[in-house]
Amino acid sequence: MDVKNPFETPTTFRAHRAEYLAAFIVTNILIIWHWRQISWIPAISLFAYIDLFGYIPGAIAFRRSPDGRISKIYYNLYNFFHSMITQGAVVAIWGFCIHWEWALLAIAWHIFGDRGVFGNFLKTYRLPFEPHETPGYRRLIDGLSPTRWARPFRGDTLPAHAVAAEPGPVSTGATGR
Repeated sequence: MDVKNPFETPTTFRAHRAEYLAAFIVTNILIIWHWRQISWIPAISLFAYIDLFGYIPGAIAFRRSPDGRISKIYYNLYNFFHSMITQGAVVAIWGFCIHWEWALLAIAWHIFGDRGVFGNFLKTYRLPFEPHETPGYRRLIDGLSPTRWARPFRGDTLPAHAVAAEPGPVSTGATGR
């Protein structure tokens, strides 16, 4: 995945998830460590409001839709409420206007859990609201098989500077005597 190919293969997706899973584990450690200091009503509210406004309306609309197509507003709501930018702002506003407290870990626990444990990232209009593999993605992944790109490439479909040279003998720096 790079700026010219903004998609993830199964391998990069697993690596991306692993980073969020690590953050989820750290958040769990902090929650356990500060268990008695957490105000649970605000924590549960902070955890739940993200899905209450960001996921549940779209999930209901998706399940009610005969063809699975729903308004873009549901995607926007999901992305807004599941954005680290939005939730960072909520944490900052809560901390500065109400007070800093361990209940705010519920937001990190929700976002890191969604991404690390469940693999749910921001949604794109071009895919179903709920996870379903699409034929186009399967063709893309099949076309990017590791054997095609991991070996020296022959052909002119890539720019000359991107085509690997034919492998030659491996030099060890020794004279061979």
